[in-house]
Amino acid sequence: MTLDHVFILVEPEAKVADRLLEHGFREGPKNTHPGQGTANRRFYFANGMLELIWVQDVDEARNGPARSLHFSERAENPTASPFGVIFVPCDNASPDIPFPGWHYQPAYFPPPRGFHVGANSHTIAEPLCFYFPFQDLGVPKPQPERNPQTVSEVIISTPSDTTGVLKLASQTDRLSIRSGQEHLMEITLNHHESGHTEDYRPALPLILRW
Repeated sequence: MTLDHVFILVEPEAKVADRLLEHGFREGPKNTHPGQGTANRRFYFANGMLELIWVQDVDEARNGPARSLHFSERAENPTASPFGVIFVPCDNASPDIPFPGWHYQPAYFPPPRGFHVGANSHTIAEPLCFYFPFQDLGVPKPQPERNPQTVSEVIISTPSDTTGVLKLASQTDRLSIRSGQEHLMEITLNHHESGHTEDYRPALPLILRW
């Protein structure tokens, strides 16, 4: 599998995304996730995407088809991981599922196109892991405008255990999941060739290098 995109669970409306705009990054189209109770703001890059996601309907998040993802519980608990990682198959990928888990059929994808969710999803202290086994991501749609930078590396630090699903996920190219004192995501673009570093904490658990 290969890394498709990552998300960070944030406060409603993701006002913190405005700080990325201030640093010259272009924002892609927003959308909502029917049945999941969430919405997002998105920043596309040449080979990936950073998604800032929030709970906009607590009842839908708690009782809809995505209830086992515990989005509302994660949003309310400061010790929970706010991160999610989405993988897709590599070219000529094996049909085998890359980590143990369960099938999530979101309302916004036509069956049988759904996500395989890592079995650690019930442990809210750990990042969520999703595998989408379909190359077309469900339905054809126009390509969004992308920032020109490529995602060189993503490092996710977590105070939780990094065995099991997280260990398998961390074997993916460009992604490392490691133990740390706090929940933190570090994204490097273009191998940090411009020498810019921005630490968005405490508003957002993100360090961005480009």
